[in-house]
Amino acid sequence: MSTKEIFEQCKKDCNDLRKKIDAMRGDKTQKYCYYPLFLLFILQEAAKGKNLALATTKLKTRRVLRGHFGKIYAMHWNIDSTHLVSASQDGKLIIWNAHTQNKIQAIPLRSSWVMTCAYAPSGSFVACGGLDNLCTIHKLIANKTGTNNANEELQTNTLENVKMAHRELAQHEGYLSCCRFINDNEILTSSGDSTCILWDIETKTAKTTFTEHTGDVMALSTYDQGNAHVFVTGRVTKKSCYTFRGHECDINSVQFLSNGITFATGSDDSSCRLFDMRCYRQMNVYSSENILCGITSVGVSSTGKFLFTSYDDFSCHVWDTIHGTQLQKLCGHQNRVSCLGVTADGQALATGSWDTLLKVNLKNKAILSTLDFELVEVSYCFSKTIQLFYSFVLKILSQKGEERSIKKNE
Repeated sequence: MSTKEIFEQCKKDCNDLRKKIDAMRGDKTQKYCYYPLFLLFILQEAAKGKNLALATTKLKTRRVLRGHFGKIYAMHWNIDSTHLVSASQDGKLIIWNAHTQNKIQAIPLRSSWVMTCAYAPSGSFVACGGLDNLCTIHKLIANKTGTNNANEELQTNTLENVKMAHRELAQHEGYLSCCRFINDNEILTSSGDSTCILWDIETKTAKTTFTEHTGDVMALSTYDQGNAHVFVTGRVTKKSCYTFRGHECDINSVQFLSNGITFATGSDDSSCRLFDMRCYRQMNVYSSENILCGITSVGVSSTGKFLFTSYDDFSCHVWDTIHGTQLQKLCGHQNRVSCLGVTADGQALATGSWDTLLKVNLKNKAILSTLDFELVEVSYCFSKTIQLFYSFVLKILSQKGEERSIKKNE
């Protein structure tokens, strides 16, 4: 047999085994059957042991950022929670001060078909990419004090243009779907060529290529608090550590929670799901019979209490991550909401749309911030969820052991 035939046979065997496992799990006639509904919503089950009131949000649009003349495809906050970068089909990257609504810099792009953008943690660089298959790094203009730190706003009201890119990273054979800085010297990219690449920006070379996906990689999310080498689709070993299943259509967005072991996903199947790496499975589902369109982007509050989702029907929704309940619907945009992001300090939610506008949503007293009681609630429920899952697994294993022991004695 040729290598290709062996590969196809292995792939067929894997699919057959997966179908057999799914059939066994769903067979209600078995004595020790699998309880999919219990485990699919295990986070809600964990919350039943503690009387947790539903949170309230009541977000309102406090800032509207106008300046783009084409569809906005991506945005990303700086860690200072004041500045953000947005990418539009008008061929511009714009750096904004979200507090004052001022434009800080406008960066013209060689290709207007941009799909993603990212802000470096230092505030000195931004990156973008799209259908040109390139990740382009731009160094932000120094202010009048002579520094390159974009956290210090330029002392001018006119737009400054960056004509030359700092670096262009070329190796992907498909469109660039997402990029995220690790630091000023490293950046992660995902692509439609089914790969993710960790780049050395200075030398413009690929340090690590992740190749285990079999389809377009639509999004990535890094956990940069304590271990910058962990991201949703892989690790520095070039091997995927976990594979999570559950969605029935393309996954458009992923986002880590602040604990670094739980993440949310949004899909074209009109649902968002919460997964945890400790129990290696889904913890909750966020969907509604009234929502029939795909999810374009997801974001999570700094406490993990709230999940923010944007949709093709021009709306955004706020969900309670524990109860799986929809708390609020935001309807301010006049076209598809393509991106959203929560600030690092948890004080604001920004949304970008094909209507060319960015909107910053706040509450009088920011409910998105890291409040102690929210952290306690979320931590309790997550811990309880893990306990429930492992107690369930141990019970099944114990029952199976007893069954084998009885058969052996017979």
